[in-house]
Amino acid sequence: MSLTQDDIRAIRATWTLLAQDAPGMSEAFYGELFRIAPELRPMFPAQLADQGRKLAAAIGLVVQHAHDLAPVLAPLRAMGARHAGYGVEDAHYGAVGEALIATMAARLGPAFPASARDAWLAAYSAVAATMQAGAADAARKSA
Repeated sequence: MSLTQDDIRAIRATWTLLAQDAPGMSEAFYGELFRIAPELRPMFPAQLADQGRKLAAAIGLVVQHAHDLAPVLAPLRAMGARHAGYGVEDAHYGAVGEALIATMAARLGPAFPASARDAWLAAYSAVAATMQAGAADAARKSA
């Protein structure tokens, strides 16, 4: 997957705004995720602060490497394999993407134009596909 320079600029600009309150963004994301897919709540710890920090760090890493995702592909595949071990299924990635985009739109308002939304959707799709591939690899190895 290759993002355009405009996509990369949009992703970095919007993440810069969101990262100013990463804990608030993470809290809003998990609230939206559990509203969309309440069946996912048991997969997470009761206290989400550490999980929120991990989420923000993972997004930050993808943003940092948006110009070349190659360095993060192996870690993303490994993360996908770990997530499969927690019970994450392919269908859950859609809810996560929906919650992520909805959270960004709600927090950024007019600072989240359609072009930024599309850039984030492209980036998230690449991340999700890579994680799903890692989960599939892990399933084949354990079969």
